[in-house]
Amino acid sequence: MTAEERPFDWRVPAVWTAIFVVSIVTRTYVGVADTAWRGHPVAFGRVFAIEVASHIVVGALVPVLYWLHRRWPITGGLRNAAIHVLAVVPFSIVHTLGMAALRLLWFSGILGEAYSFPLTFERLAYEFAKDVFSYGMLSGGVLGLRYLFGRLSPAPIQAEAQPVAAPPVVDPRLPERFAVRRRGKEIMVEVADIDWVEASGNYAVLHVGGETLEIRSSLTKLEGELDPKRFVRVHKSHLVNVARIVEVTPWVSGDWRIRLQDGAEVNLSRRYRQRFEALVPVRS
Repeated sequence: MTAEERPFDWRVPAVWTAIFVVSIVTRTYVGVADTAWRGHPVAFGRVFAIEVASHIVVGALVPVLYWLHRRWPITGGLRNAAIHVLAVVPFSIVHTLGMAALRLLWFSGILGEAYSFPLTFERLAYEFAKDVFSYGMLSGGVLGLRYLFGRLSPAPIQAEAQPVAAPPVVDPRLPERFAVRRRGKEIMVEVADIDWVEASGNYAVLHVGGETLEIRSSLTKLEGELDPKRFVRVHKSHLVNVARIVEVTPWVSGDWRIRLQDGAEVNLSRRYRQRFEALVPVRS
């Protein structure tokens, strides 16, 4: 039976909500106790409002982290890891400015109390140091929950294997090799060795046995040059070699995750599900 659309998995926002509630209460208690120990007691409600403002902004950024980890899986090599390292900078800027605006709105705008949040270099550096840790913890939560719910969900659905003795007939007009520039040299890449392809501006990035190679072509143009019995579009930014698929697993919002032989995971969007299942029937 063909897999049907899955309803939105409410376990994900429920768990994040519980995590944030526990974090707010815990950090508020620690903040109140710390100020009292220093001899400058602060009301519980004031510290609570400060923590709520910070967590609201972080909560709004969690979906962005999910998108980042879908688009550039941390297991996808040094390039993807570097992207996540650089992403900490805009994450910290948005978090700092967002919580400062919410606190000023609440204390000065609504309660009419004096509140100051100086955006000095020292303060920004202080917040950035905390956000480096927060980004790492949140990323761990994203990956951990994905793994946990993947284990609790029905067993991964295996894509039907193609008969080994009857390889697909290849259109002789389609190229079997691509010339790709690497370190100043033109090397030949066998189409059959390509695991998956992702779009990158005016280029397409070929993932070949753990190595990434750029070719000047749009993903749509490249899709038309590849054997449609071998390669299928699974996302607006991804093409996969069906022979390299290991498993297909339900994910969030009706999407699925495809795991490939090289360990990479790419998103199977609902938009491309029918096309995918026409080539690779998924049985439950």
